[in-house]
Amino acid sequence: MASKGVSAKKQQGEQLQTTYSNYKNTLQQLASKIGDVEQEAEEHKLVLETLEPLSGDRKCFRMINGVLVERTVKDVVPALKTNADGLKKVLDDLVKQYKAKQDDLEKWKKKNNIQVVQS
Repeated sequence: MASKGVSAKKQQGEQLQTTYSNYKNTLQQLASKIGDVEQEAEEHKLVLETLEPLSGDRKCFRMINGVLVERTVKDVVPALKTNADGLKKVLDDLVKQYKAKQDDLEKWKKKNNIQVVQS
């Protein structure tokens, strides 16, 4: 009888540890995605800052699906602005997801009386 109680507690502890690990992994993946999108948005910003003062008729090159394509500045700048706006929206959504998942983790920790021990 006593071994069943110990076994059930051990199983519950393992289940809590697995759930905690899943939360942490999800948060880490979201943080990684946020970093990638931030980096890409920063690259778009730098390119736009470089191209905007130039003449619209000037040649520039753009990589599209692995193919380098010759365009003019006036053709590329609107596409870059659209992409930059899209990246900003994606970044905002990812940050909201991260905060929501972090709130879920905190609620779960309070509900299950979890205290993280740093070693």
